Amino acid sequence: MSKIDLPYDSLENFSLSGEKDVPAEWWTVFNDSSLNLLVDSALNSNLDLNTVWYQLQQARATVAISRSNLIPAVDFQARSGISRPEPDFVGGENVQFSVAANYELDLWGRIRYNLHADQYNYEASKYDYRTAALSLSGEVTLAWFRLKAAKLQYQLVLEQIENNEKVLSLIRSRFASGQIRGVDILRQRQLIEATRSQKINLETQIGLIQNQIAVLTGVPPTDSISVEETLPQMPSFPDTGIPMQLINRRPDVLSAYYRLQASDRSLAAAISNKYPRLNLSLTAAFRSNSFEGLLESQAYTLTGGILAPLFYGGRLNAQVDQAEAVRGQQLNVYGQIVLNAFQEVENALLQETKQVEQIAALESQVEMSEKVYGQLRIEYLNGSLPYLDVLVALNQQQQLKRDLIEAKLALFEIRVSLYRALAGGFELPKEIENEKS
Repeated sequence: MSKIDLPYDSLENFSLSGEKDVPAEWWTVFNDSSLNLLVDSALNSNLDLNTVWYQLQQARATVAISRSNLIPAVDFQARSGISRPEPDFVGGENVQFSVAANYELDLWGRIRYNLHADQYNYEASKYDYRTAALSLSGEVTLAWFRLKAAKLQYQLVLEQIENNEKVLSLIRSRFASGQIRGVDILRQRQLIEATRSQKINLETQIGLIQNQIAVLTGVPPTDSISVEETLPQMPSFPDTGIPMQLINRRPDVLSAYYRLQASDRSLAAAISNKYPRLNLSLTAAFRSNSFEGLLESQAYTLTGGILAPLFYGGRLNAQVDQAEAVRGQQLNVYGQIVLNAFQEVENALLQETKQVEQIAALESQVEMSEKVYGQLRIEYLNGSLPYLDVLVALNQQQQLKRDLIEAKLALFEIRVSLYRALAGGFELPKEIENEKS
């Protein structure tokens, strides 16, 4: 991969870095066998990814078509007819068998440049396929963690509903003894219904995520995906490496690089179109007025011709200008994709740093809310505090616990985005089989 001069100075180092290398199959760092199976299934069966695979095969066939222009084209022709009266001049025979070969001498490299452009486009398509696979693995991984978090939230809400109903029973017993007002019962029932609403929302969310995972793995929507109600241990912080190394391994960057190279070769081909072409043709034929006389009459023809552009109304120069414009576009596309790659890594690093701080703050709030609720509950049972204060504290405590799960999920989502930003493309089984064929 040759160096491209970018219109800006490249980063020397990322702002943060760990020590653990990111493997090509980056999702395996979570040590979740169920997740690994889901990603493998998606990479084998996802229909959108298969569509990109056939685009790659199309690009491969285009290379084969271009390569065929480097060798002579050979045609066979057989002709038979009846003429009355029989022709008596050369070329008017009724029966002909001929083989004709045509070949263009690639004096200025026009054919080779077009072939090289198609080869670079094929390489770009290969990395488009790997980019699609990388994005797919990220979608499956994110959906998996969201499903786990939703299940964890669901279990928490069930526990909160059970706890709220126990509190309601306690309030009713105190109401029967005349120690509290009836409105306290209504407020507690309102909290229970609000928590049940959370349960319904989570049931919907779980179903939608299960459907998403099923479709990503190439099967109809289903609710039969089983998952534990826990989030895994966060892996060690990854080694972000050197920014220029990132450029050399990210498949979207490599795809843009090869499309830039292809546009450069297309420009060279457009320039060579302005020069003359030399074509050679050879024809060998058997011809006669009857099948019996075929072997008695042979003819051979070797011709050469030069085609030089004379007047095309400025079309050839416009084609060169067009190719130059395309190359300029691809150069800027490449530069922007590299910038986006740097931004994705730095954004993930910043977000993870702040999200860790956010989780620590939430954990502290949860701890304090439990203490506040416990103290207020004691004072309420002693009759020195209205129930409204206890209700507010209970509601805040339960909401903070739900917020903490959301914050932990967000941390996993940020880490997934960091892995996707750092990981290079990986070779898929279809590519290996394709190279062998």
